[in-house]
Amino acid sequence: MYKFIISVLIITFSSVTVAKKFSEEHLTELAKNFVDAKNARQQPNTTLEDIEHYLSLLADEFVDEHLKYNVVETNKDNLRKSMVAKMSDKVISSSIKIDELMIGSSVVFIKMTETGKVKPSHLNKTIEYTSTNIVSLEFNDDGLIKHIRRHHGF
Repeated sequence: MYKFIISVLIITFSSVTVAKKFSEEHLTELAKNFVDAKNARQQPNTTLEDIEHYLSLLADEFVDEHLKYNVVETNKDNLRKSMVAKMSDKVISSSIKIDELMIGSSVVFIKMTETGKVKPSHLNKTIEYTSTNIVSLEFNDDGLIKHIRRHHGF
């Protein structure tokens, strides 16, 4: 009898700890939603609603790593303040094109090309850029982003 009860408990607890697996189509949709939201918050007409939409894609406990700059953010309020501060930059144009997606059970790697023309509020000149970057997005069981790793390209 005890062996039966222990077996039931082991099966119950081991099934609870297994991470939810998403379909390739669902993860593709989540990745595209992220890119769309990222792009929307970098436009000449970006609104506070665009920033809030972007933040809504993140889990309450998340990690956002910018590896090139050795910056890690884990607080939505700090991230919000940083995004709102960037609204004072003059964005002339900004676009993101997804070049390739690699999909795992709860992770997506996005290779994307970002192009823009911006005059940061703290500089006296306009910066034009085109950069291919790789971003990894790890999702929790609710489909929210729990970890972003940004690998800047050339």
